Amino acid sequence: MRASASKPIVANSRRTTSSTMAHYMKRAFPIYLMVLPGLLSIILFKYLPMFGIAISFQQYSPFRGVWGSKWVGLENFVRLFTEQQFATLLKNTLILNLIDICFYFPAPIIFALILNEVRIKWFKSSLQTIVYLPHFVSMIVVVGITNILFASEFGGINEWLASVGLPRYEGLTDPDHFRWIWLLQNIWKEVGWSAIIYLAALASIDPTLYEAAKIDGASRLKQIWHITLPSLAQVVLILFILRLGSFIDIGFEHIFLLQNPLNLVVSDVFDTYIYRVGVQQGEFSYTTAVGLFKSVVGLVLVLAANAIAKRSGREGVY
Repeated sequence: MRASASKPIVANSRRTTSSTMAHYMKRAFPIYLMVLPGLLSIILFKYLPMFGIAISFQQYSPFRGVWGSKWVGLENFVRLFTEQQFATLLKNTLILNLIDICFYFPAPIIFALILNEVRIKWFKSSLQTIVYLPHFVSMIVVVGITNILFASEFGGINEWLASVGLPRYEGLTDPDHFRWIWLLQNIWKEVGWSAIIYLAALASIDPTLYEAAKIDGASRLKQIWHITLPSLAQVVLILFILRLGSFIDIGFEHIFLLQNPLNLVVSDVFDTYIYRVGVQQGEFSYTTAVGLFKSVVGLVLVLAANAIAKRSGREGVY
């Protein structure tokens, strides 16, 4: 009797659960519809192309395809690690990334803190707009303007320097100046846009905390140190962990546009090497192996940083 009595109860509970789920999905259908384009984009352009990783273990031929190409195992990875240029590529990539983390990564945080302290509304909004605008300028235009201004022979600034008897600035062809030009262009173009998420985090801070600090006699600097910075700490940590995911992936376009034969010794990174060897020379399997190596390094760094954050009592990415 007990077993037979329990069956209708279970069946009824399942019907109730399914009807509740159907009702919820029906109510949330517009939201699912809104998410659908992004979900399809991720599947089509992020997950499906991962099938191409297989060619990094092959001697891939476009005529034979993935299924007909010869499998060579780890041969492409062995070639990468024994390549004469590997040490130079790794060194240049690491140095650029360390410069980026040490100087560019804190720049939006500092800008957001400064902007948060501005009390004149029209000046604050004007400054925000001015600093945001470079984000919408193509990097090709930014590098093109730099070339026009600092070209060795006919650059506007170099012509002016020569006219007043000063030496020309050869920053575009001097390997010692390449990294700092790259950094300054990144900061000028993206610092305002990157600061948006920090400004949003600052706007969410409870204003009563500042009021209580004022009553206790805390100066503005102490309020920033004891209230603002701790409130930003979690956001900074999450973005830093995510930034480590692209630690070996410094980016192609900007480096490639600034690159020339005279600064190649410091500007050649994995991304430009992949373009030169993979696209121009057609070594698809080998350069896919290079790309997979970059992705694995980024994944390991994210997992390690997230684990360290968890052990130190902070919330990680997941």
